Amino acid sequence: MFHTNSKLRGFFNLLSLHVITSVTAQRPAGTSICDYYTTALLTNDSAANQYTLLTLLVNTAVIGNYTEACILNPNGMYNGTAVNLVPYFNGCDVSTNNGTVFNLVTNPPISQNFLDGGGAAPLMNNMPANDMTSNHFLLTHLYQYFGVLLGCSKYNSPGFPAYGGVGSMYRVHQYMALDPYEIGYFITQVGLSAASFGVAQSDINIVASALFSLFSYKCEPPVTVVPAQGPVLDSICVDVTCPAAPNAMCGLYDNMNGTSPSPATASSCLTGTMTSTSMSNSMSTSMATSCPTQTGKAYTKTETFTKTVTVTKKPHQTHVWCDNEWQWCNK
Repeated sequence: MFHTNSKLRGFFNLLSLHVITSVTAQRPAGTSICDYYTTALLTNDSAANQYTLLTLLVNTAVIGNYTEACILNPNGMYNGTAVNLVPYFNGCDVSTNNGTVFNLVTNPPISQNFLDGGGAAPLMNNMPANDMTSNHFLLTHLYQYFGVLLGCSKYNSPGFPAYGGVGSMYRVHQYMALDPYEIGYFITQVGLSAASFGVAQSDINIVASALFSLFSYKCEPPVTVVPAQGPVLDSICVDVTCPAAPNAMCGLYDNMNGTSPSPATASSCLTGTMTSTSMSNSMSTSMATSCPTQTGKAYTKTETFTKTVTVTKKPHQTHVWCDNEWQWCNK
């Protein structure tokens, strides 16, 4: 597992400043996004370095540039709408699928704290968690899943383990009632994380388009993302406001025409105060007030990312990263 001390973390901060101008050259045809940026950032395109690249990308999207929170920002904004994804991670939302089939009686959702392995601290050290037995350690599934999406050639080889999570993203998220704003906010943070490491706008567009296509509609037909798992149901936008996919197949989904009711709030979080349990050790709302942005000259932590993606119900709409406005734009 890749681990950095403070001096090496500083190196990666400086490295991200350099690659803003040096990495954004045209990626050669036939070279995957994963392989290209592993070589650009880490020189040797090894399995371990590819896994490190995904660790940096995901951890930066989750907590920002080591000190500022992005996905875990309770004060997020998307298209002028407040977004707070923290309750899905800290157990305040009773939204974790404890089985497979959607059934509020025989398979009710549970409250599960996914920040129980140290909160932000291990992510700052480019680790998924402080221990391998916590729910927090499941962050490794994101590293592996994105490894597939980004075409890592060393995926499923020594140094880069295969995806170890549930195949169907719908099954994982079916009780969360995620809406278009929450989906768009999550994808935006992934884009900002990639931009902070100098990923070219054209490559960010490719990743964003794939994520929007896979996850921003309800009732998507089965699709294969992880080849070993074959076609699965992957819609995670399951709020009633989510647009239906073209060629929607809602009959394959368990409940309410491919949607789910909003999750209940865990009793431990009904006091109105975020406790140490709900925020998991070192996490606090004070550290999660803004997300870093890439200015074009340097990756700064002094600016707040407020530009947002326009939520649309038009099927298969193309989203691109607009460098002049730092927002997802429709073309």
